[in-house]
Amino acid sequence: MKGPTAWTILTPCSNKKKGGSSELSGGPISIIMSPIVHRTARYLLLATAVSVASLNVAMADDVPKRTDLTPKDLMRVEKVTSPTSDFTRPEQFELMQGGAATSTHPVSGDAFSHFSTNITFAEEEEFKLGNALFRKFWVSSPSSTQASDGLGPLFNARACQSCHLKDGRGHPPEGASDSTSMFLRLARPARTEAERQAIADLKAVNFPDPTYGAQLQDLAVPGMAAEGRMKITYTEETVTLAGGETASLRKPTYAITDLAYGPLDPETTLSPRIANPMIGMGLIQAIADADILAKADPDDRDSDGISGRVARARDRRTGELKLGRFGWKAQNASVRDQSSSAFKGDLGISTPDAPDHWGDCTQAQEKCLSMPTGVQSRLGDTEAPDPVLNLVTFYSENLALPARRNIDDSMALKGKSLFYNTGCVACHTPKYVTSRKAENKAHRFQLIWPHSDFLLHDMGEGLADGQQVGDASGREWRTAPLWGIGLTEEVNGHTFFLHDGRARNLTEAILWHGGEAQTSRDGFAALVPDDRKALIAFLESL
Repeated sequence: MKGPTAWTILTPCSNKKKGGSSELSGGPISIIMSPIVHRTARYLLLATAVSVASLNVAMADDVPKRTDLTPKDLMRVEKVTSPTSDFTRPEQFELMQGGAATSTHPVSGDAFSHFSTNITFAEEEEFKLGNALFRKFWVSSPSSTQASDGLGPLFNARACQSCHLKDGRGHPPEGASDSTSMFLRLARPARTEAERQAIADLKAVNFPDPTYGAQLQDLAVPGMAAEGRMKITYTEETVTLAGGETASLRKPTYAITDLAYGPLDPETTLSPRIANPMIGMGLIQAIADADILAKADPDDRDSDGISGRVARARDRRTGELKLGRFGWKAQNASVRDQSSSAFKGDLGISTPDAPDHWGDCTQAQEKCLSMPTGVQSRLGDTEAPDPVLNLVTFYSENLALPARRNIDDSMALKGKSLFYNTGCVACHTPKYVTSRKAENKAHRFQLIWPHSDFLLHDMGEGLADGQQVGDASGREWRTAPLWGIGLTEEVNGHTFFLHDGRARNLTEAILWHGGEAQTSRDGFAALVPDDRKALIAFLESL
């Protein structure tokens, strides 16, 4: 292991308000950083701007700084985003984890459903219209409600809200047949040189099952048979922790029963996914590319065992290569692309960006392709024409982060120091200042605390799904943002975590970490029981 590294960093010492933005000033201090914090500081010195064409090229140490900032701005950003070394008290602005957009409503089951505090009065109307469309139940065609038909013919849910209940986290079907907020991605690997080149060029992220498509649909409109049902079998594995405690991890095995259209392709892989929380998506979109690229270290040049990689994605409208940051494998570059993907795959609804009126139906499902669609020429040439997609996108971009809780609690502060010292911040980057060039003024130049680097990391064989998605291998996942994680039970009534909800609590979620996160996972397991409780208390405060 590398020895401690001396860094000179800038920390905030005072603040004032101006125009709704936080202005910070302070002076340099020298601290000694342990190797596990070393990488967190490194990215501050590499905050760079890189062209879209070079997203797949290893970064150089001398690439340009962020282009949206003046030198004065850059100094301010470096000060406020410097990793802390003081765990005796909260950091400035830590309470407002979504910046000026943060919601300060009392904690309740609706904690994830408030609009960003700093949007305009006119934008509140757009948000509420988007909310209505997000909750809207679509119906099969033909229907007298012509603005609402077009569902399916094969689908997983009738409304966006069905998967993202209260705009929160999905769950596996526990003790019931309801799997509305969880589904199986289906994909086979590339077989030919042409297919491999298509993935390399991001013209495809993988290849769907020839019969069942890219996603298993367990619901269907009248007259159609659903494709099948997801079956999960768990086996329990006991893990011994320091201090004589143990934990039980449940290992899932996935299968499909009642296949209605014949067998799957022998090479088709099954990747389970629960719905992600919706909060803060517009702010994630507003993080400068340079700040994410600066964290990438695909060749592990600093030898810390962590080699986060950038995911690339093609914009659905322009075909332009961009930095992927949404989805479990960072397969989408924008909230709009994430939304249009869900309309197509989950609901079977066509949009201007994904004009597939029969959703995920394949050529092998002839009856599906013969079913009527919900396209109404007087409304547009897709089932959810603009402004529907625009409004749902705006809604999704402006769901506010709830304010932090218990940030000055001694247990949470102790847990925060352990979160740093066990190396969790090497991937779960605490904070950013968003771009001054963000599309929405409400998202510009905001200090936010997502606790993610938004890069792809090898998480080990235990969490591997064996399914490539664009740049992401079958062992890689995007670092999940942690903001709001402590309110999962309050909002959604459960504590299931990870991409498939296998973890029944935060302790289990940490213990499933492997690969690049193995050292941090082992550090957590080696803590004395009270220290583990403190680290969990910190996570629950987010």
